[in-house]
Amino acid sequence: ISSAASDEYKRQVINLNTATVADLQQLTGIGEKKAQKIVDYRTAHGSFQTVKDLTQVPGFGEKTVANLQDQLTT
Repeated sequence: ISSAASDEYKRQVINLNTATVADLQQLTGIGEKKAQKIVDYRTAHGSFQTVKDLTQVPGFGEKTVANLQDQLTT
């Protein structure tokens, strides 16, 4: 296994519906503010049905969601 493959293997998939702010900050390009927006949105609107629902959160466009898709589940 190459180091790139093992890094890929070790990367965990984060559940949008159960993740804490700290969990979400492990995602590529997600800092505390964006992580908090996800949690706030989930609190106000309920569980995400699909990862694509993340585009409903302010500050998350199609491109950002596409980049995060393989790191997330619902």
